[in-house]
Amino acid sequence: MTFVSQVELKSIDEALKDEKWIVAMHEELNQFIRNDVWFMVPKIDQINIIGTKWVFRNKVVESGGMITRNKATLVAKGYIQEEGIDYDETFAPVARLEAVRLLLSFACISDFKLFHMDVKRAFLNGVINDEVFVLQPPGFEDHQHPKHGEFGMSMMGEHSFFLGLQVKQSKKGIFLSQAKYYKEILKRFEMDNCKEAPTPMSTNCYMDADIAGIVVDQNKFRGLIGSLLFLTASRPYIMFAVCLCDRFQSSPKESHLKVAKRILKYLKGTTNVGLWYPSHSSKHLVGYSDSDIVGCKLDRKSTSGTCHVLGSSLISWHSKKKACVALSTTEAEYIAAESCCAQILWIKKHLEDFGLKVSKIVVALL
Repeated sequence: MTFVSQVELKSIDEALKDEKWIVAMHEELNQFIRNDVWFMVPKIDQINIIGTKWVFRNKVVESGGMITRNKATLVAKGYIQEEGIDYDETFAPVARLEAVRLLLSFACISDFKLFHMDVKRAFLNGVINDEVFVLQPPGFEDHQHPKHGEFGMSMMGEHSFFLGLQVKQSKKGIFLSQAKYYKEILKRFEMDNCKEAPTPMSTNCYMDADIAGIVVDQNKFRGLIGSLLFLTASRPYIMFAVCLCDRFQSSPKESHLKVAKRILKYLKGTTNVGLWYPSHSSKHLVGYSDSDIVGCKLDRKSTSGTCHVLGSSLISWHSKKKACVALSTTEAEYIAAESCCAQILWIKKHLEDFGLKVSKIVVALL
């Protein structure tokens, strides 16, 4: 395309030499003014000023080839703030993936298609009561600030790609997968030519702190675990193995990396696997809960697992080591059931927002 830059830049100095990226930056600042996000004030002495930084990204089509848009985002350097001085609490107002899967399942039940609309800028944060002082965006003087603009939206056609999730809609149902992301992760960690593994984890695998083990690059290990955690959005059966590896991020050893790489080897042979949501499914909501008593050999804590099914569509699941030690099998099961019921109430409230009232909910303790 001739209206977008083909190069993803790293610095503001490079962007200011490219008209297409300047337009993208003006769009960002234009939306700030339209939403009354900030206004200019004189610099105040003895006030901590938070810096800003431009982040430049190219948005591409699902196949990963053609660039459709240059997106410039201005972010505050929040990492220089101190708790109790510059902020009191943190939150991330983003869409939960369970909500996305719930919407897809509801679309199948109600037999309607989903379409994708792109909003140029969306501000999800609420009003901040405290005063926050941020530096003027680098590369722009006072006379260069953009004028007020209109709220921009564009129709993207039938819903097929969202937050790294590939959505295939048909009359028979919806297929949800992350095949494109799998291939990117395998290439990133140089595992695209590796041998395939039949399962995510060996049945006799035992993981501990491995104090005497060989230390590996912590950043690389954390990057791998973070990527695998995102893959659980459409692959529930790797959840336990990924969460088990996640426990050793503070001091990863070679043995931990070997187990994590086995998950990649399993994904290598199952890149086209995902979730299938059939059309005209029932509206029954069922929750399943289970727990292994003292499953962790290090601190004797239990690991609970839950999943939730709407009709024939799996929409929510998790595997988590509990914060306390259960004194009996019954107590461990009740703790897991509590997490299951809390998620069910959240799902029930969302279904009511869709206009679907669920009168009877089944909870199965396994």
